[in-house]
Amino acid sequence: MDTLQVRRVETKKENDDFFLLPWDLHGKDPNWVPPLLIAVKDLLNERKNPFFKHAALERWVAYRGGERVGRIAGIVDRHNNLFHDEETAFWGFFECVNDAETARALFAAVEGWGRGQAMTVLRGPVNPSTNHECGLQISAFDTKPFIMMTQNPPYYPELVEKAGCAKAKDLYAWIIDDTAEFDPKLVQRAELLEKSEDIRFRTVDMKHYDEEIEKILLVYNDAWEKNWGFVPMTPEEFRHMAKEMKAIVVPELLYIVEVKGDTAGFALCLPDINQVFEKIRDGRLFPTGLLKLLWHTKVRKTMNRGRILALGLKKKYQAMGLAPVMYLRYFREAPKLGYRVAECSWVLEDNVPMNAGLKYLKARHYKTYRIYDKPLLA
Repeated sequence: MDTLQVRRVETKKENDDFFLLPWDLHGKDPNWVPPLLIAVKDLLNERKNPFFKHAALERWVAYRGGERVGRIAGIVDRHNNLFHDEETAFWGFFECVNDAETARALFAAVEGWGRGQAMTVLRGPVNPSTNHECGLQISAFDTKPFIMMTQNPPYYPELVEKAGCAKAKDLYAWIIDDTAEFDPKLVQRAELLEKSEDIRFRTVDMKHYDEEIEKILLVYNDAWEKNWGFVPMTPEEFRHMAKEMKAIVVPELLYIVEVKGDTAGFALCLPDINQVFEKIRDGRLFPTGLLKLLWHTKVRKTMNRGRILALGLKKKYQAMGLAPVMYLRYFREAPKLGYRVAECSWVLEDNVPMNAGLKYLKARHYKTYRIYDKPLLA
């Protein structure tokens, strides 16, 4: 058998191999949605992405017989380690042929790097943090991913576990469609809240998008503060992500709720732009202005799926029952825009209130993702 080599990404060829490997492995899978190549490169651009102002990154590519056969990235996020008082290195952007030796070699590279950074735990996958894509798909491999959700073949969990990683936490994806029937009592409570003089539900004001984002940031960092794995985003990071999303935000599907004038919460549903990307098999759409052009003409008319990727309330408002109101609004308004199916993701497996609420709304838990840990022994 040809010799296996794992090389740190340093040359242009190694960099190209890192980005192009997924097409080698998954190009013939009808359920695979190719990423937008320019978007992945921008995400990992240490000069452009403000995440890397507080995080370190290294990448490796595995070769056998001169052919690229695997890749992995290592990330150390200083904000995560300060916030959680831990010494954790993360792994992500993992791709690999179905070969345990290759997977072990890739993990050995990132583990050695993590130990060299004085880290004691290896966790992943995160691409490159829990505020971005994260989790390894462990079920529903016959389905296509929604926007900003990971995707991998069925053999990946076995490779990762053979490399010594064990479950840390599962993340649930729920799905709901426009045939759902809601409990009349739930609808009645929601209508009472909507009529309250102290409470205002509204859609985002795109003419003042930047100001709206500042309000949403305060909710974001407050609402999820106690959640496992959560790391607050810096204002620069949040603005950067918001700017990236602006081209595909549907104003009618970005809700803000105010209580006595205070921004209490928000909910964001994005159109599943993967329905477009799956048709662009080479991952190339250049430049981003073309995406905007497509979006505002033919693309928007073809969308019939959305992903509710964030629904949060400041802690002091979480007991008011506002979340079901925002969910109900989606399932009233989204069909008018042509959306028939929504994925609610992701939700921590032990987030009892959210999971119970989604079940109560007749959503169905249909897919699970997993975060793994591995001790980094000296």
